[in-house]
Amino acid sequence: MRKTILLSVLIVYCLQAKTQVSVKDSCIFSTMFYATYAYQLTSGNIATRFGSNSAVGGGFQIKTKKNWLFGVEYNYLFGNKVKDEMSILSSISTSDGFLITQAGEYGNVFFGEQGFQIGLKAGKIFPVFGSNPNSGIMISLQPGFLQHKIRINNPGNTIPSIRGDYRKGYDELANGISATEFIGYMYMGNKRLISFYAGFEFTQAFTKFRREYNFNTMSRDKEQKYDFFYSFRFGWLIPLYKRAPKGYYY
Repeated sequence: MRKTILLSVLIVYCLQAKTQVSVKDSCIFSTMFYATYAYQLTSGNIATRFGSNSAVGGGFQIKTKKNWLFGVEYNYLFGNKVKDEMSILSSISTSDGFLITQAGEYGNVFFGEQGFQIGLKAGKIFPVFGSNPNSGIMISLQPGFLQHKIRINNPGNTIPSIRGDYRKGYDELANGISATEFIGYMYMGNKRLISFYAGFEFTQAFTKFRREYNFNTMSRDKEQKYDFFYSFRFGWLIPLYKRAPKGYYY
Protein backbone atom coordinates (compact mmCIF):
# COMPACT_ATOMS: atom_id res chain seq x y z
CA MET A 1 0.00 0.00 0.00
CA ARG A 2 2.79 2.43 0.87
CA LYS A 3 4.54 1.67 -2.43
CA THR A 4 1.32 2.31 -4.34
CA ILE A 5 0.78 5.68 -2.61
CA LEU A 6 4.40 6.69 -3.19
CA LEU A 7 4.18 5.74 -6.87
CA SER A 8 0.94 7.75 -7.26
CA VAL A 9 2.55 10.80 -5.67
CA LEU A 10 5.54 10.55 -7.99
CA ILE A 11 3.30 10.28 -11.05
CA VAL A 12 1.29 13.36 -10.01
CA TYR A 13 4.50 15.26 -9.33
CA CYS A 14 5.90 14.41 -12.77
CA LEU A 15 2.69 15.43 -14.50
CA GLN A 16 2.68 18.75 -12.66
CA ALA A 17 6.32 19.32 -13.58
CA LYS A 18 5.44 18.88 -17.25
CA THR A 19 2.39 21.15 -17.25
CA GLN A 20 3.50 23.82 -14.79
CA VAL A 21 6.42 26.17 -15.29
CA SER A 22 8.43 28.63 -13.28
CA VAL A 23 9.30 31.83 -15.11
CA LYS A 24 12.02 32.63 -12.59
CA ASP A 25 13.91 29.37 -12.98
CA SER A 26 13.79 28.41 -16.66
CA CYS A 27 13.21 29.70 -20.17
CA ILE A 28 9.66 28.65 -21.04
CA PHE A 29 7.35 28.32 -24.01
CA SER A 30 4.33 30.61 -23.83
CA THR A 31 1.57 32.06 -25.96
CA MET A 32 0.41 35.56 -25.11
CA PHE A 33 -2.07 38.27 -26.01
CA TYR A 34 -1.15 41.91 -25.57
CA ALA A 35 -2.46 45.47 -25.83
CA THR A 36 -0.17 48.25 -27.00
CA TYR A 37 0.06 52.04 -27.39
CA ALA A 38 2.56 54.22 -29.25
CA TYR A 39 3.03 57.96 -29.67
CA GLN A 40 4.41 58.58 -33.16
CA LEU A 41 6.35 61.43 -34.75
CA THR A 42 6.28 61.67 -38.55
CA SER A 43 8.69 62.61 -41.31
CA GLY A 44 8.90 62.17 -45.06
CA ASN A 45 5.87 62.69 -47.30
CA ILE A 46 3.33 62.05 -44.55
CA ALA A 47 4.78 64.93 -42.51
CA THR A 48 3.64 67.39 -45.17
CA ARG A 49 0.03 66.57 -44.31
CA PHE A 50 -0.03 65.22 -40.72
CA GLY A 51 1.70 65.97 -37.45
CA SER A 52 2.29 63.53 -34.62
CA ASN A 53 -0.31 60.84 -33.96
CA SER A 54 -1.16 57.90 -31.71
CA ALA A 55 -1.40 54.19 -32.42
CA VAL A 56 -3.41 51.82 -30.25
CA GLY A 57 -3.85 48.12 -30.89
CA GLY A 58 -3.05 44.61 -29.88
CA GLY A 59 -1.69 41.30 -31.00
CA PHE A 60 -0.94 37.67 -30.38
CA GLN A 61 2.52 36.13 -30.19
CA ILE A 62 4.36 32.93 -29.31
CA LYS A 63 7.55 32.85 -27.25
CA THR A 64 9.70 29.74 -27.67
CA LYS A 65 12.01 28.16 -25.14
CA LYS A 66 14.89 29.76 -27.09
CA ASN A 67 13.32 33.21 -26.52
CA TRP A 68 12.25 33.65 -30.14
CA LEU A 69 9.04 35.62 -30.72
CA PHE A 70 6.56 35.12 -33.57
CA GLY A 71 3.22 36.86 -33.86
CA VAL A 72 0.76 39.18 -35.57
CA GLU A 73 -0.15 42.76 -34.60
CA TYR A 74 -2.80 45.34 -35.53
CA ASN A 75 -2.74 49.09 -34.76
CA TYR A 76 -5.33 51.79 -35.31
CA LEU A 77 -3.75 55.18 -36.16
CA PHE A 78 -5.41 58.45 -35.22
CA GLY A 79 -4.50 62.10 -34.73
CA ASN A 80 -5.89 65.64 -34.86
CA LYS A 81 -2.87 67.45 -36.30
CA VAL A 82 -3.70 68.01 -39.97
CA LYS A 83 -1.53 70.62 -41.67
CA ASP A 84 -2.84 73.33 -43.99
CA GLU A 85 -6.48 72.44 -43.37
CA MET A 86 -7.77 75.38 -45.43
CA SER A 87 -6.32 73.89 -48.62
CA ILE A 88 -8.12 70.53 -48.35
CA LEU A 89 -11.58 71.82 -49.35
CA SER A 90 -10.50 75.13 -50.86
CA SER A 91 -12.00 74.31 -54.27
CA ILE A 92 -15.54 74.14 -52.81
CA SER A 93 -15.22 76.76 -50.05
CA THR A 94 -16.40 80.35 -50.01
CA SER A 95 -13.93 83.21 -50.13
CA ASP A 96 -14.00 83.20 -46.32
CA GLY A 97 -13.11 79.49 -46.17
CA PHE A 98 -16.57 78.15 -45.24
CA LEU A 99 -18.72 75.42 -46.77
CA ILE A 100 -22.45 75.89 -47.35
CA THR A 101 -25.01 73.44 -45.96
CA GLN A 102 -28.17 72.31 -47.72
CA ALA A 103 -30.01 74.94 -45.68
CA GLY A 104 -27.79 77.70 -47.07
CA GLU A 105 -25.89 78.19 -43.82
CA TYR A 106 -22.22 77.90 -42.91
CA GLY A 107 -21.36 74.31 -41.98
CA ASN A 108 -18.80 72.95 -39.52
CA VAL A 109 -16.04 70.64 -40.76
CA PHE A 110 -13.39 68.98 -38.62
CA PHE A 111 -10.27 67.23 -39.85
CA GLY A 112 -8.13 64.46 -38.41
CA GLU A 113 -5.85 61.59 -39.31
CA GLN A 114 -7.15 58.03 -39.53
CA GLY A 115 -5.47 54.78 -40.54
CA PHE A 116 -4.23 51.37 -39.54
CA GLN A 117 -1.20 49.10 -39.71
CA ILE A 118 -1.12 45.31 -39.65
CA GLY A 119 1.92 43.07 -39.77
CA LEU A 120 3.67 39.84 -38.89
CA LYS A 121 6.27 40.01 -36.14
CA ALA A 122 9.49 38.09 -35.53
CA GLY A 123 11.87 38.89 -32.70
CA LYS A 124 14.30 37.74 -30.05
CA ILE A 125 14.76 38.28 -26.31
CA PHE A 126 18.30 38.53 -24.96
CA PRO A 127 18.18 37.87 -21.19
CA VAL A 128 20.78 40.43 -20.14
CA PHE A 129 20.03 42.69 -17.18
CA GLY A 130 16.93 40.56 -16.70
CA SER A 131 15.37 39.33 -13.48
CA ASN A 132 14.68 35.93 -15.07
CA PRO A 133 15.67 34.05 -18.26
CA ASN A 134 12.42 35.09 -19.99
CA SER A 135 13.08 38.83 -19.66
CA GLY A 136 15.65 41.12 -21.25
CA ILE A 137 16.52 43.22 -24.29
CA MET A 138 13.99 42.65 -27.07
CA ILE A 139 14.42 43.35 -30.77
CA SER A 140 11.87 42.63 -33.48
CA LEU A 141 11.12 43.14 -37.17
CA GLN A 142 7.60 43.53 -38.51
CA PRO A 143 6.80 43.56 -42.24
CA GLY A 144 3.26 44.65 -42.94
CA PHE A 145 0.73 46.96 -44.56
CA LEU A 146 -0.05 50.57 -43.60
CA GLN A 147 -2.89 52.88 -44.61
CA HIS A 148 -3.80 56.48 -43.73
CA LYS A 149 -6.20 59.20 -44.87
CA ILE A 150 -7.69 62.54 -43.89
CA ARG A 151 -10.74 62.09 -41.70
CA ILE A 152 -13.36 64.66 -42.78
CA ASN A 153 -16.17 65.03 -40.27
CA ASN A 154 -19.27 67.14 -40.88
CA PRO A 155 -21.61 66.85 -37.87
CA GLY A 156 -25.09 65.99 -39.06
CA ASN A 157 -23.82 65.36 -42.59
CA THR A 158 -25.41 68.63 -43.73
CA ILE A 159 -22.97 69.63 -46.50
CA PRO A 160 -23.90 67.95 -49.83
CA SER A 161 -20.54 68.62 -51.47
CA ILE A 162 -18.69 66.26 -49.08
CA ARG A 163 -21.22 63.47 -48.77
CA GLY A 164 -20.57 59.87 -49.79
CA ASP A 165 -18.20 59.45 -52.72
CA TYR A 166 -17.59 63.20 -52.89
CA ARG A 167 -15.82 63.00 -49.54
CA LYS A 168 -13.48 60.31 -50.89
CA GLY A 169 -12.23 62.78 -53.49
CA TYR A 170 -10.68 64.90 -50.73
CA ASP A 171 -9.41 62.36 -48.17
CA GLU A 172 -6.05 61.57 -49.84
CA LEU A 173 -6.28 57.87 -49.02
CA ALA A 174 -2.83 56.25 -49.24
CA ASN A 175 -1.50 52.79 -48.44
CA GLY A 176 1.34 50.40 -49.14
CA ILE A 177 3.82 47.97 -47.64
CA SER A 178 5.69 48.85 -44.44
CA ALA A 179 8.57 47.67 -42.28
CA THR A 180 8.85 48.26 -38.53
CA GLU A 181 11.87 47.75 -36.27
CA PHE A 182 11.66 47.70 -32.48
CA ILE A 183 14.28 47.73 -29.74
CA GLY A 184 13.47 47.83 -26.05
CA TYR A 185 12.96 45.74 -22.94
CA MET A 186 10.49 42.96 -22.20
CA TYR A 187 9.63 41.77 -18.70
CA MET A 188 7.75 38.53 -18.17
CA GLY A 189 6.68 38.14 -14.55
CA ASN A 190 5.82 35.02 -12.63
CA LYS A 191 2.47 36.76 -12.09
CA ARG A 192 0.74 37.10 -15.46
CA LEU A 193 -0.58 40.61 -14.89
CA ILE A 194 2.93 41.95 -14.29
CA SER A 195 4.30 41.42 -17.80
CA PHE A 196 5.07 44.22 -20.26
CA TYR A 197 7.43 45.60 -22.87
CA ALA A 198 8.56 49.12 -23.77
CA GLY A 199 10.99 50.67 -26.22
CA PHE A 200 11.56 52.62 -29.41
CA GLU A 201 10.06 51.80 -32.78
CA PHE A 202 10.87 52.91 -36.32
CA THR A 203 8.50 52.44 -39.29
CA GLN A 204 9.08 52.98 -42.99
CA ALA A 205 6.10 52.83 -45.34
CA PHE A 206 6.09 52.93 -49.13
CA THR A 207 2.66 54.23 -50.08
CA LYS A 208 0.70 55.64 -53.00
CA PHE A 209 -2.53 57.64 -53.21
CA ARG A 210 -5.33 55.19 -54.07
CA ARG A 211 -8.09 57.54 -55.21
CA GLU A 212 -8.50 57.79 -58.96
CA TYR A 213 -8.82 61.57 -58.78
CA ASN A 214 -7.99 64.23 -56.19
CA PHE A 215 -10.75 66.87 -56.24
CA ASN A 216 -8.59 69.35 -54.36
CA THR A 217 -5.74 69.46 -56.89
CA MET A 218 -7.91 68.45 -59.87
CA SER A 219 -5.36 65.82 -60.84
CA ARG A 220 -4.23 62.23 -60.34
CA ASP A 221 -1.26 61.52 -58.08
CA LYS A 222 0.29 58.06 -58.48
CA GLU A 223 3.83 58.90 -57.38
CA GLN A 224 5.60 56.77 -54.79
CA LYS A 225 5.46 58.24 -51.27
CA TYR A 226 7.87 57.60 -48.41
CA ASP A 227 6.35 57.86 -44.94
CA PHE A 228 8.38 57.52 -41.73
CA PHE A 229 7.27 57.14 -38.10
CA TYR A 230 9.42 57.38 -34.96
CA SER A 231 7.71 56.32 -31.76
CA PHE A 232 7.87 55.17 -28.17
CA ARG A 233 5.77 52.05 -27.66
CA PHE A 234 4.45 50.35 -24.53
CA GLY A 235 2.69 46.99 -24.38
CA TRP A 236 0.90 45.07 -21.62
CA LEU A 237 1.31 41.29 -21.98
CA ILE A 238 -1.01 38.51 -20.86
CA PRO A 239 1.01 35.26 -21.01
CA LEU A 240 -0.91 31.99 -21.14
CA TYR A 241 0.92 29.35 -19.12
CA LYS A 242 0.35 27.35 -15.97
CA ARG A 243 2.47 28.81 -13.20
CA ALA A 244 4.26 26.42 -10.90
CA PRO A 245 3.36 26.66 -7.20
CA LYS A 246 5.99 27.62 -4.65
CA GLY A 247 5.81 24.18 -3.02
CA TYR A 248 4.01 20.89 -2.87
CA TYR A 249 2.19 19.55 0.13
CA TYR A 250 1.16 15.98 0.72
